[in-house]
Amino acid sequence: MLTGVFDLLTPQAAVQAVEQAFDLTLDGMVFPYPSYVNRVYGLRSDEGTELIAKFYRPERWTREAVEEEHRFVTECAAADIPVVAPLPDPDGDTVGELVVDDREREENFLFALYPKKGGRNFDAEEDDHWFRLGAIVGRCHLVGRKQPARHRLELSPELTFAYLDELLDEEVVHPDCRAELDELCRSTLQALRPLFEGTGFQRIHGDCHRGNILERPGEGLLLIDFDDMMNAPPVQDLWLLLPDHAAECRRELTMMLEGYEQFVPFARDTLILIEPLRFMRIVYFLTWRARQRHDHWFKREHPHWGSKAFWLAEIEDLRSQRQVMVDEGTLAQDRPSSR
Repeated sequence: MLTGVFDLLTPQAAVQAVEQAFDLTLDGMVFPYPSYVNRVYGLRSDEGTELIAKFYRPERWTREAVEEEHRFVTECAAADIPVVAPLPDPDGDTVGELVVDDREREENFLFALYPKKGGRNFDAEEDDHWFRLGAIVGRCHLVGRKQPARHRLELSPELTFAYLDELLDEEVVHPDCRAELDELCRSTLQALRPLFEGTGFQRIHGDCHRGNILERPGEGLLLIDFDDMMNAPPVQDLWLLLPDHAAECRRELTMMLEGYEQFVPFARDTLILIEPLRFMRIVYFLTWRARQRHDHWFKREHPHWGSKAFWLAEIEDLRSQRQVMVDEGTLAQDRPSSR
């Protein structure tokens, strides 16, 4: 379980770290941006250049893992894929490090600096919109398949088992819900293992939902935020874009695949992984929320997280998602609930 928090990171410390690492003079204005995992600040140089500084959550990634993220994005930019590549410091490095010590404890913050590129949300509705989404993902995956990411996670049931164990070991699950959550997730993941055997894994974006694809008027789509980059089946970057379960989105999925396959082949037999990956993402999301539960902002924004009612609702969501897989034939009929 990660213990690093952002309590020691102040906007002033962030500004000073960026100025020192990138040999810049900033005008002192700091604009915090909402971020699920990291801390992101809008900055401006004294010459008026707008910048974005991203400070990674302590202990989440090693420096090597962050460098692999940056390398992938830079390779995409070199292939003329619309992404936002990190800026290098005077020595050519894209990863800075800030160490903050308040005499009681010490935190190390890795950070990166980017040019600011705005855009608006891209609400896909027409066939051409879904084609364009598939095309930008396909272009990204064409670059991603050229080499592996050796310091990044591999998205498989084994990783989700590790997340489940983390939740249970940390005793964040309400005692009345612990056994049910354990049995439900463990039996489902065990049943999913054979589906991933022989599946091709490669570098992908990892968190390619529609919030991470913007439209820039006059320029087109922009793929942002590679923080969750991983080795995974390529279908992971497609199902997150769908507005509903795969069975309800056949037209959208068909058009995305047409756009995707303009640039790289797609293994159609991996479409069966969509709903299993959705189940695994629920567990992933729970684990990441658990890792943030000691943050002051999290306690303020989610005061009921971890209650019995919370876990009962999450278990019901997991059961519903398992039933989707049963209905589509991915899993055998679920056993009767013990509840």
